Amino acid sequence: MNYTVYVLYSYEFDKYYTGQTNNVKRRLEEHNSDKTGYTKSYQPWILVYEQKFKERRKAMILEKYIKSFKNKNRIKAYIAGWRSSTSRGS
Repeated sequence: MNYTVYVLYSYEFDKYYTGQTNNVKRRLEEHNSDKTGYTKSYQPWILVYEQKFKERRKAMILEKYIKSFKNKNRIKAYIAGWRSSTSRGS
């Protein structure tokens, strides 16, 4: 089973949310519904980052690392760095 670390962004409220799941599509739908506590106040959310892992333990490590930033500028920089590294050679 694959696990995905994801970062969501709310343009309307300029907020980020980080999580991990085994089904990112379902999880995004849940965040954009009334089912989820914190995120329901900042809808709509879009997916701005995702990274897949074969082991949940590794996904949880990255999730914790991103959550440790506590600053949206650090999250933006991390995502920008990931995007530039994944677009090399294209």
